[in-house]
Amino acid sequence: MSKTGNIVVFEGPGMPLQLQSRELRAIQPDEVLVKNVYTTICGSDLHTYSGVRKEACPTVLGHEIAGRVEEIGSGHSGMDDAGNTLQVGDIVTWSVFASDPESLYSLQGMPQKGAQLFKYGHAQITETEAFHGGLAEYCILKKGTAILKVPETMPLPVVATINCAIATVAGALRLAGDLNGKTVLITGMGLLGITCAAMCREAGAVKVIAADVDDQRLETAKAFGANECVNLRTANTIRASDVNVSFDMSGAPDAIEYGLNALTTGGTAVWVGSVFNTRAIQVNPEKMIRGLLTIKGLHNYNYEDFRYAVDFMSAHWEDYPFGKVVAEEFALPQAQQAFEYALAHKPLRVGVRID
Repeated sequence: MSKTGNIVVFEGPGMPLQLQSRELRAIQPDEVLVKNVYTTICGSDLHTYSGVRKEACPTVLGHEIAGRVEEIGSGHSGMDDAGNTLQVGDIVTWSVFASDPESLYSLQGMPQKGAQLFKYGHAQITETEAFHGGLAEYCILKKGTAILKVPETMPLPVVATINCAIATVAGALRLAGDLNGKTVLITGMGLLGITCAAMCREAGAVKVIAADVDDQRLETAKAFGANECVNLRTANTIRASDVNVSFDMSGAPDAIEYGLNALTTGGTAVWVGSVFNTRAIQVNPEKMIRGLLTIKGLHNYNYEDFRYAVDFMSAHWEDYPFGKVVAEEFALPQAQQAFEYALAHKPLRVGVRID
């Protein structure tokens, strides 16, 4: 007997979100069906909704998702990416992408750029494929998706953020290398930035400098491990002897340049936030060479980062106020109001409860 479920359809910028009922196709042997229970609205969702970012429409937005296993395909291994047995009813998170694990980039540790790439919350709705985003009652997890079980005790709003913001920050720390005893600067105190502050403290950084243009967000950063705050509207350049690693989570050119100029000899800049078009960054090549500086870019994350993110949040979600990140919750039929609230109030996250 066929099953139906609700989806929220995005037709394009300026058009209202539509709640529709669709038939849910049978899953393939190597797929897993999950019942979405909670979705958080990411900044990239807002960029798509407002037209800053272009996606093929119609689509179902939302990729920061917590779900409960509903059905496991007959050909699936029945294991999650950490080797745990999957069972119907388990609370899980999954990678924002599916790709061929045997493709060139996947084998080089970059599965987020692998062949046959599919991204949840970004795919176009077709006649047979509609359940592939967070603003829906179900999601069909394709072959090549990393699935991870999470503790039942972790709040759903916390679980939902793991597979995007938290895992991305885990990747940024991997690129940064050993942070023990280091001074770090983080520009942009959204969810990426405050998570980075917490991860850096747990990784042994002795000084975590948070930088933003919003004093309220800087106050929030203190609760996540920052022990120095800088308002970039009024700040002077940090002395070049201060910073070993700078992370940019904002994508703002001025902030990126500020972080680059703050690096000491041998320092590393990790750029994460620039996932939309901006002006070109001013880089002094002589300073880069004489200072032995390194710039690294990160888009999404790999499976190692994803596992680290789940482990980190399992261990530390109560040590920092991650439970307060979602400022307001809405039900699935209220998705339009959820986006309007997010754009008007600019909280760290808005949640959509689906169960």
